[in-house]
Amino acid sequence: MMEKSIEQKLVAKVKKLGGICPKFISPGYDGMPDRLVLLPKGKIGFVEVKRKGMKPRPLQIARHKLLEGLGFKVFVLDDEKDIDEIVENILGGDAR
Repeated sequence: MMEKSIEQKLVAKVKKLGGICPKFISPGYDGMPDRLVLLPKGKIGFVEVKRKGMKPRPLQIARHKLLEGLGFKVFVLDDEKDIDEIVENILGGDAR
């Protein structure tokens, strides 16, 4: 499955739950995840979207570790069937 298709399904799922999933663009700070997942009740996560079987580049991994060290949840999504699990994790198991 193409990265764009997986990304569209993530955006649709987040929207269905009343959240937003903006594309995250960080000029001058490469390697940041593709999407912010912003859900009701202040739940936030970062999602790096990849084609099936693809892995993050070393700089992306470093940025993920930095964000995780700051207490944020960071996920790599390369299969649409993982979307529900990721969203539930961001919600803290409170998915509806």
